[in-house]
Amino acid sequence: MEITKTAKVSEIKRDWVVLDAKDKTFGRLITEVATILRGKHKPCYTPNVDCGDFVIIINATEVKFSGMKLEDKEYFTHSGYFGSTKSKTLKEMLEKSPEKLYHLAVRGMLPKTKLGRAMIKKLKVYKGSEHPHTAQTTKSK
Repeated sequence: MEITKTAKVSEIKRDWVVLDAKDKTFGRLITEVATILRGKHKPCYTPNVDCGDFVIIINATEVKFSGMKLEDKEYFTHSGYFGSTKSKTLKEMLEKSPEKLYHLAVRGMLPKTKLGRAMIKKLKVYKGSEHPHTAQTTKSK
């Protein structure tokens, strides 16, 4: 009788994947990132173990959006005080802090637990094509 193997933390081998965001659609790129961070692309995937890889996104500001999202889509923040709601458009977020934009999008696709918080820490986002992880990188897509 075959028994399903579950991944153990000590047995997991993590790779570093570099994704170039230049001329890619934002949503499709984010789903690919979430899949890699979660580890669903590996045969040893186990839902309760963080078996995903590290992801480096370069050229983060050169991603494409369809429709009028750049002008219409808004992100809201609230400090907890009355009347402190602030909003930024997608265009402002992309220019000022693309790292935060990518983290918000990917975080919504990961589990809302300690496991999800550990997974999001493996995401590295950079505006330009240079990144400090050249020694670690193993794969490029």
